[in-house]
Amino acid sequence: MGERNKGRRKRRQKPFWVVGSLGVAVVGFFAWSWIGSRNPSPDLDRHLVASGDYVRRETRKTLSPALFVGKTRLAYQVAQEIPDVLDQLYCYCGCDRHMGHVSLLSCFTDTHGAT
Repeated sequence: MGERNKGRRKRRQKPFWVVGSLGVAVVGFFAWSWIGSRNPSPDLDRHLVASGDYVRRETRKTLSPALFVGKTRLAYQVAQEIPDVLDQLYCYCGCDRHMGHVSLLSCFTDTHGAT
């Protein structure tokens, strides 16, 4: 008689897991869709700048690519061609702390970009 009750108990627990998992999935889906449909914060619009209105942080000129060879020359050539793009990118090497660099473009105003 005890074996028969165990089988019934297992059958009753299974629907609860299925219903519970389904409920969590439905709530998660609606939360995800609600967060994605909200309007972005007005503060974000304030930070967006048209490309023609961008004021460059790095004011120094990049070094001439002719001073370098190989991939380094190519890197300095790219820095010379798209300085506004590189000025908007953060350099992760830490040169902002010990060399006073303000962006990735700063690395190409001296020989730091060659290393």
